[in-house]
Amino acid sequence: MTVQTMLITGAASGIGFGVAKAMAQKGHHIIITDINQARVDDALAKLAKEGLNACGYPLDVTSIDDLERLMANIENIDIDVLVNNAGIQHVSRLEDFPMDKWQLILDILLVGPARTCQRMLPKMRAKGFGRIINIGSIHGLVASPFKSAYVSAKHGLLGFSKVIALETADTDITINTICPAYVKTALVEQQIADQAKQHGMSEAEVVDKIMLEPMPKKSFIDIEEIAHTVEFLASSHACNMTGQALVLDGGWTVK
Repeated sequence: MTVQTMLITGAASGIGFGVAKAMAQKGHHIIITDINQARVDDALAKLAKEGLNACGYPLDVTSIDDLERLMANIENIDIDVLVNNAGIQHVSRLEDFPMDKWQLILDILLVGPARTCQRMLPKMRAKGFGRIINIGSIHGLVASPFKSAYVSAKHGLLGFSKVIALETADTDITINTICPAYVKTALVEQQIADQAKQHGMSEAEVVDKIMLEPMPKKSFIDIEEIAHTVEFLASSHACNMTGQALVLDGGWTVK
């Protein structure tokens, strides 16, 4: 196994933390980033309790200043793998959707990855190697009501990745997007409550009739499935897989 240095955004909790933990367990060098130092420190402490080493820095992906500070801190580190994971969600019909929240979701989910890629691609290109892995969503391929900003951003992320795949095709750099259906994280737990309110149903009904109903396998996606997909995409075995959406959806989109 080739040991790689991986930088993961939004890595203090949820999918990001799960990927960071799994990759640290594999012996990779992990750089955790999240919106503030307290969250980063908490994540590093959790990893340390399990005997796992990592370092971390605060990064608000909507902030150019934050990104420049991060780049200064990692100036002497070659990033092999960038995992764009930072994200938020807001559930509301468009008529009631605060436009500042709509803009923020796009800034984090779509503009954020563009910013991190723009700053990290030159060093990857100079080294002749890089793996960019976006944590997308099934909602990059399909739509659900009350998620206009999120769905728009995730659809845009797939288009963005295709363009960057073409722009980096002359070297051993790839960019791909993992598109899972619902993963049981704190973000999804909040969605359950929000959707129950929007749809006028119980939280149990939201899980059964909205989240799992479209999936023939009727199961939440496990973070370990995503981590193993990250591991494959980061490897030399995926050198010709680029600009692709890897869909982990329990059969949702095959119907």
